[in-house]
Amino acid sequence: MKTYNSISLFERAQQSIPGGVNSPVRAFKSVGGTPLFIKRAKGAYLYDADDNQYIDYIASWGPMILGHAYEPVVKAIQEKAEGSTSFGAPTELEIEMAELIKSMTKNVDLIRMVSSGTEACMSALRLARGYTGRNKFIKFEGCYHGHADAFLVKAGSGLATFNIQTVPGITAGVSNDTLTCAYNNIEAVKDLVQQHKGEIAAIIIEPVAGNMGCILPQKGFVENLREICTQEGIVFIFDEVMTGFRLSAGGAQETLGVDADLVCYGKVIGAGMPVGAFGGKKAIMSHIAPLGSVYQAGTLSGNPLAMIAGYTLLQELNNNPNHYTELAAKTEYLHRGLETVLAASGKPYVINRLGSMISVHFSEKPVVDFASAAAADNAFFNQFFHAMLRRGIYLPPSAFESWFLNNALSYQDLDKTIAAVQESLQALLA
Repeated sequence: MKTYNSISLFERAQQSIPGGVNSPVRAFKSVGGTPLFIKRAKGAYLYDADDNQYIDYIASWGPMILGHAYEPVVKAIQEKAEGSTSFGAPTELEIEMAELIKSMTKNVDLIRMVSSGTEACMSALRLARGYTGRNKFIKFEGCYHGHADAFLVKAGSGLATFNIQTVPGITAGVSNDTLTCAYNNIEAVKDLVQQHKGEIAAIIIEPVAGNMGCILPQKGFVENLREICTQEGIVFIFDEVMTGFRLSAGGAQETLGVDADLVCYGKVIGAGMPVGAFGGKKAIMSHIAPLGSVYQAGTLSGNPLAMIAGYTLLQELNNNPNHYTELAAKTEYLHRGLETVLAASGKPYVINRLGSMISVHFSEKPVVDFASAAAADNAFFNQFFHAMLRRGIYLPPSAFESWFLNNALSYQDLDKTIAAVQESLQALLA
């Protein structure tokens, strides 16, 4: 596999872009080597600058649920662009998008469009603070809610990949208001709530974690969080930037059967365009300007290209729930195949899966939180990543990321992936 053009582009990029990339994990620093520069994508496949083809298990970190360059979405964007790319004024399409999200999602009375998942989570936390009159909040170690200051305390994903424990530029005051617990540890949450009784505005969580690999909430964990929030007047925030409209039409709230007070969405609702949203109960959302005094604004919020892309994708998912059934079946098929070859290899492993999210951890013990994800043999994962890449399989370039399947994947693609895993393990363990 030749990657001369990617190598050349990376050298060129480093002369004008910090680290040569515009988002740190893309730099391949965790797994080593030179990042691939992607030229185009179609369906389940990526094509790099050297015209190598890869089966894609990133799906632009989640939103390409029906595959890349999904024709109805592409056509909708093209048609909408002819009427201009932005107005800075209200449009009917924003209303239609909000109505569609409300119809698909429990517990969302009002929704505000923004331009990224980071902005959605940042705004939801500000709203929770304004609504409750409290400053502190609880997040979980290894959960990543974007790069706003308050969330970069013990965050997963990119920070874990680069082993960044503290981030310069984050003030002590911000850090002091951020309380952290291990994911799946309800007793630690109870202790924190009692230690800071009456001071906690919100608990924010990835209801199914995707930024320390795919990690599922253990039985009763999210339900108990809901109960604590209700009892203590704490706003319960679901960060569904990854899970929203991916796990099911109603997201993690529907899949887990637990209601949040506020829900944050990201790139999925723009079919990969830069977009986000936060929404929830009217009693809380009414505190956002111009209805209330919690200020939030954005020139490109409700951008027509993002709105039409997301509306087209969500409408297809809403009208054809078989997509979710098919995706879950494909992910289960991949899981079974991976389990067969991993078990035969003798290498200790854990596979976590829910819906179309899955991850492989080279661990002897269950992976239930950030500590157990970090304790896995992640150096071996890095070797495994490159072995798979050489065989035409593009996995997330970090052990701390979930894999995302898309419904353009064929069973032939899945069989090729399973065969590549077997070949990679044989080569690495020989």
